[in-house]
Amino acid sequence: MHRPLFLEGEAGVGKTALAHALAEVTGRPMYRLQCYEGLEASQALYDWDFGRQLLHLRAAEAAGSGGDTAELEAGLYDRRFLLARPLLQALEDAPSVLLVDEIDRADDEFEAFLLELLSDFTISIPELGTVRAAVPPLVVLTSNRTREVHDALKRRCLYHWLEHPDFEREVAILRSRLPQVTEELARQVARATAKLRSLDLLKPPGIAEAMDWATALHTLGARELDPDTAARTLGAVLKYREDTDRVHALTRGALFG
Repeated sequence: MHRPLFLEGEAGVGKTALAHALAEVTGRPMYRLQCYEGLEASQALYDWDFGRQLLHLRAAEAAGSGGDTAELEAGLYDRRFLLARPLLQALEDAPSVLLVDEIDRADDEFEAFLLELLSDFTISIPELGTVRAAVPPLVVLTSNRTREVHDALKRRCLYHWLEHPDFEREVAILRSRLPQVTEELARQVARATAKLRSLDLLKPPGIAEAMDWATALHTLGARELDPDTAARTLGAVLKYREDTDRVHALTRGALFG
């Protein structure tokens, strides 16, 4: 349908991983734009390599090619001096997958610019002309809901809320990504992680934290997740002191037994 896929969900549920999987199954290159506060369109589109342009001028002067000034200036804005950023790369390297990660961290101005770009997949470069995607990229936008994204952008997208995986699915992910971890340990980690998510934590653990936890336990030679081992390795799965204190305050046997 040539419409972006807009993914929302808790941090760590696999939104970014979904885009990587989409690129893998379609055999397309993936370009990722990480959004942040203050991101400007020029930082996402392209920039000119001023260092190389200056070297070009110095080389022309050294060669004594004073010649046509207009021609020399035009040569400074040759395609070879253009530094393509993720948005331009995705349009030029069609067909591709474009991941716009954490769009909720960007400002309203950038969101409005992105809305225009996604409508026609065209970029205008004053010095070179217009770049249009031969095949529109598969676009994935992700949001952790740190702020609400405007309805105008959501209307352009196909929306999907991504949940944490169920128990069996999480075990399968751990076994697939960490084949060195035994199935029993993977099941215990998945069960304990699900219990942690049921608590009122500042940052419930995602799949990435579950993988870190299983890796830490395996590295320590643990064959099972007993309460003492779980307490000593909470730093792999919890990222806030308040969350760690809350878990320690609870009956560890009830959580990890």
